Amino acid sequence: MSQPSGPSPHAHHEHASVDNLKIAFLLNLVFTVLEFVGGSLTNSISIMTDALHDGGDCFSLGLAWYLQRLSRKSPNAAFTYGYRRFSNLGALISGAVLTVGLGFVGWNAALRLRDPEEVMAPGMAALAVVGILFNGAAAWWLHGGQSLNEKLASWHLLEDTLGWIAVLIGALAMLVWDVPILDPLLAILISVFVLTNVFRNLRQVALVFLQSTPAGFDAQAFDRQVGALPGVVDSHHTHTWTLDGEHHVFSTHLVMNAETPREQIVAVKKRVHEILHTQHFMHVTIEIELEGEACAAEEGYCG
Repeated sequence: MSQPSGPSPHAHHEHASVDNLKIAFLLNLVFTVLEFVGGSLTNSISIMTDALHDGGDCFSLGLAWYLQRLSRKSPNAAFTYGYRRFSNLGALISGAVLTVGLGFVGWNAALRLRDPEEVMAPGMAALAVVGILFNGAAAWWLHGGQSLNEKLASWHLLEDTLGWIAVLIGALAMLVWDVPILDPLLAILISVFVLTNVFRNLRQVALVFLQSTPAGFDAQAFDRQVGALPGVVDSHHTHTWTLDGEHHVFSTHLVMNAETPREQIVAVKKRVHEILHTQHFMHVTIEIELEGEACAAEEGYCG
């Protein structure tokens, strides 16, 4: 079993991540309750659309908060890399919930396009201002977060803020002109915009679960850099993936000259750890093979 190459450079952010998600969850929960009440009183399908979206965000934020706390648990026999991947599970579940919910509301908004209903534009405008303040504050609180959980939640909340700006514009327009069709149109536009960003965020989460190469890591450039180290002949069986988008795993086989002294082998391994540590690789395994030595991972000889 590979061992962590050192303490996480983001360890001091982990407690802050949990607190940030907690505060964002509480802000979003309070406003979601106000939003459902306001949407019902104003008879606005666009507000109810955003209320459902915010309800999904509450679920997402609450689950993200819990799973972010769980992800801090130490490795054990069942999870030898620890629980870090649990921090992405909430984003995956909430993305699926939002997709289904917004599809349902978008369909109902499309039906209302054929028979628009009057809405209370002043109430919509007032609630939109409150929505901008609440969602804007929550988005600002999560802005600059290090974890994928925080980044996904921040995007959701920023989308909420932009959605409320659209509702405010529509409400102000309906105060001047009698165009109730604007309400379902806004609902559809908000649904499409949010779903587009949800799919983009779900793609990032899916790449983590599918063990893709961490974003920003160039495996070919790494091979060239390692190949230039003294005594290194070749590298193969290089594998890398990310646990949560922030903490990465790496393993490789390095083939070195048969006459390489032990001190140089140790120096090369140390240098590889240093290179990877700057890019947040926390679990690094390096197997050294000398030219002509059998490779345990394949038949034949390496080198």
